[in-house]
Amino acid sequence: MTQLTLHNREATMAVGKKLAPFLQAGDVIVLNGDLGAGKTTFTKGLAAGLGISDVIKSPTFTIIREYQSGRLPLYHMDIYRLENGGAEDLGLEEYFDGDGISVVEWAEFIEDELPAEFLAINFKRTDDEQTRELSFEPHGRHFESLVERLVADYD
Repeated sequence: MTQLTLHNREATMAVGKKLAPFLQAGDVIVLNGDLGAGKTTFTKGLAAGLGISDVIKSPTFTIIREYQSGRLPLYHMDIYRLENGGAEDLGLEEYFDGDGISVVEWAEFIEDELPAEFLAINFKRTDDEQTRELSFEPHGRHFESLVERLVADYD
């Protein structure tokens, strides 16, 4: 597993921005971590890297926010509210197999719905309030290659 230590919000956004050029339609990114761990901050950077100028907000109450103004559409999902079921009614496979990038927070509630290949990024807060540790778990060769290229910038 590949890991990065980031010392502020800007660095978290920068990782998302650096990841964006490597992504292609149908890619799924799963973000794991506690509330306030940096998942939406990362997504803001990813959106900027895709050329999306919209304000990126957490989709906690809407479940899915769609942003269409970039190189590829971005589908930002927060599945937390579906911990007791209901994901099967959302048509997630249409997003996952679609023309954009799907970013899924709290994906443990829809594990059976996830495609075979995706990138999981785990966010962990450290004792320093600003510092985050990100670990990358690629599922599939495409995402293994993507992580190798991304972290090469940090070596």
